[in-house]
Amino acid sequence: MAKRRVETMEENRLKLIAAARKAFAEKGYAAASMDELTAQAGLTRGALYHNFGDKRGLLAAVVDQIDTEMASRAQEIGAQAGDDWQGLLAEGAAYIEMALDPEVQRIVLLDGPAVLGDPTQWPSQSSCLQVTRQTVERLTALGVLKPVDAEAAARLLNGAALNAALWIAASDDPQDVLPKAVEAFGALAGGLLKRSA
Repeated sequence: MAKRRVETMEENRLKLIAAARKAFAEKGYAAASMDELTAQAGLTRGALYHNFGDKRGLLAAVVDQIDTEMASRAQEIGAQAGDDWQGLLAEGAAYIEMALDPEVQRIVLLDGPAVLGDPTQWPSQSSCLQVTRQTVERLTALGVLKPVDAEAAARLLNGAALNAALWIAASDDPQDVLPKAVEAFGALAGGLLKRSA
C-alpha cells in the first residue's frame, strides 16, 4: 500500500514537471498558468503545492531536469572526442551550442536565472562542476594542464561555458554569436595547457 502511494506521488510529480516544461517552453514562466498546467497534468493545484511548494519550486524542478539532460548530452559528446582534453573542449562547446535550443533558451537561460537566481548555485550546475574538476585533475596529473587549482579551473571553465550560453540566449542573433562564443571558449581553455595537446 505504502509502495503504491510513493509510486503515485512520483507519477504525479513527473506529470507536473512534463506539463510545466511544455507550458514554460511555450509561454514562458510568467505567462504560464498554474491552473492550466495542473489541468494539463490531470491534477490539482494541491498536488503542485504538495510536490513543489509553489510555481517557483516547479520551475526549479524543470530547470534541474533540463540542465541535467544538457550536462549528460555534453558529457556524451565529450566522451566521443578521443581524449580528455578534446573531450573537455567538446563538452564546453556542446553546452554552449545547446543555447540555440528554444526550450533551453527560454527555461534554463532566460527564465531560470530571472526567477531562481545565480545558475552557479543550482544543484545541476554543482554536479557538472564536479565532473569538470575531476577532468581537470586528470589532465593536470597527466601533465597536459598547468598545475593550477582544479576547483578554480573548473569553476572558470564552467562559468565561461555558462556565460557564453547566456550571451547566446539573450542575443538578437544567436547564430552569429555561437561561433564567436565557441572560439573564445576554446582560446580561454587553451590557456590552461602546459604543452601542445
